[in-house]
Amino acid sequence: MNELVCSRAGCRNAATKRVVWRNPRIHAADREKIWLACDDHVEFLRDYLAARDFPVTVRDGVPA
Repeated sequence: MNELVCSRAGCRNAATKRVVWRNPRIHAADREKIWLACDDHVEFLRDYLAARDFPVTVRDGVPA
């Protein structure tokens, strides 16, 4: 089985969290995008999206 890895460019660490977001200018309110994050990069990815005024939440676990 393939291990899910962090979405941060160049990172190959195992993902432990989901960074769930959407771009309200192009996505409907029920559309969610998911980036996977390791513990080292979850704050970076969340802050990157929040700086663009995208609704963003962090959830524990990764998709099965």
